[in-house]
Amino acid sequence: MAEASAAVDRNGGDRSETSDYTSEDDRRDGKHGRYVVQSKLGWGHFSTVWLAWDTLKSDNVLQPLFISSGSSTLHEALERLIETAKTSDGRLSLSSKDIIKPALELCQYPLRVPHQELLLAVKLLRNMCAGEIKNQDLFIEQNGVGILSTLVGSMCSNSGSDNEILRMVLQALGNVSLAGEKHQEAVWAQFFSLGFIDIARVQSKETCDPLCMVIYTCSEGSNERSVEMLSDQGLDIIVEIVRTVTAVGFSEDWVKLLLSKICFDKSYFSSIFSKLSENCDENVPQISHFGDQEAFLLSILSEILNERLGEIVVSSNFTLSIFQILRNAVEIVDFSTRANSSLPTGSSVTDVMGYAFSLIRDITACDGPNVDILLPAGLIKFLIDLLRNLEPPTLIRRSTGHADPENDTTPRFSKYCCPYKGFRRDIVGVFGNCSYGRISVQDEIRDQDGILLMLQQCVTDEDNPFLREWGIWSMRNILEGNVKNRELVVDLEVQGSVDTPEIAGAGLRVEIDPVTRRPKLVNAA
Repeated sequence: MAEASAAVDRNGGDRSETSDYTSEDDRRDGKHGRYVVQSKLGWGHFSTVWLAWDTLKSDNVLQPLFISSGSSTLHEALERLIETAKTSDGRLSLSSKDIIKPALELCQYPLRVPHQELLLAVKLLRNMCAGEIKNQDLFIEQNGVGILSTLVGSMCSNSGSDNEILRMVLQALGNVSLAGEKHQEAVWAQFFSLGFIDIARVQSKETCDPLCMVIYTCSEGSNERSVEMLSDQGLDIIVEIVRTVTAVGFSEDWVKLLLSKICFDKSYFSSIFSKLSENCDENVPQISHFGDQEAFLLSILSEILNERLGEIVVSSNFTLSIFQILRNAVEIVDFSTRANSSLPTGSSVTDVMGYAFSLIRDITACDGPNVDILLPAGLIKFLIDLLRNLEPPTLIRRSTGHADPENDTTPRFSKYCCPYKGFRRDIVGVFGNCSYGRISVQDEIRDQDGILLMLQQCVTDEDNPFLREWGIWSMRNILEGNVKNRELVVDLEVQGSVDTPEIAGAGLRVEIDPVTRRPKLVNAA
């Protein structure tokens, strides 16, 4: 997981080629040489701003930029100051030269200041606030959060919003928020919740990543803000973030940190999932359809849990919710077509089922009460029924002549096919985890005639990598310390033999010794 760090342009590589910012709302007033700009200020308020470009120059607002950089043009001055602000000594030096104020002045008029200069001004603010407390304090004192809030509101209200500027605004806010409680409160008060929602709806991972950093940092710093984050308004922000990352993905781990906190640490998974599914029951999602967003959320949580196995404490509410989602998905998944890929498959419903299985497998692998919570909910019977309805593994199908090795895509059984590669392995893995050291689970598997069924999983299967290893490990757990299960296996008799294509190809066949009742290989001739 990523740790909190300041964003700063250290090599100049993040500059993108962009054209001058234009808006259909801009119109030139030829008589006065200025623009009339109809812009959105803040969240939901509109105002007309009159500004001549010469005003900033005539009022000497920009003079500190020229003097500190030794430049005669604004563009050159900003670039030189950005370079200076790449180092801690440079940022400290700029803190005493009144640079924050003119940089913020440029950001107050986003539709009037030339696009490239606006971009450089925000980048300068970002760099100056990277770990330098004097600049971070000056930023707050000069109402920097309010000015950037207006800038963001203007961009989010415009269909042609500039994601590069928005990304740097968020990085600047992230740098400021790392300074402490006062700074976090200023950012939170200005942007929660409408500002965060507007940004979350921008379909860009370049903006979503730093947005998650800002939200996570600010909400971590205060119990009051953390509570607000878990309110309906706060959870609506998380839902918008999930929708965005589903569409565009993410590059940094901030979204995983945020979702881990909300869904695991604070146990608000059911609320998020219900909001995504437009379901009013927050405790046990009961739905007949799953979409890409639900599948993506489960995939992220599965990844998080797998990475931090044994570290994350999974709540009983989360465990039961995942199991209910799994049961619902099994009811609507198409089991008629054999899998041709692992997760993700491209089918939202199949992916929801697959990632729910992955979560259950990892949950049952952790120490804690979660297996005991799942057992009364009918987990073992559910798994046995599912495995019994599943067609045999590839090796058994081929050895008994029930599958065409040249075109093994259409089922020859009136049973389920594996809807994704690894489905059978996941079922067997949950059996193995649940039966480890639990006599009651071992007995239930025997009582439901599951011993022989599990023995049939101890084979290789091209649709389920490592099935044999999982099967052998699970049988070990089912038999360990259980005398009745061991006796049942010992009493099993070989009923017949099958010849696999590999054995026949070697000129051999399998026979059962009439005395020992053990299989042996003999020449086929």
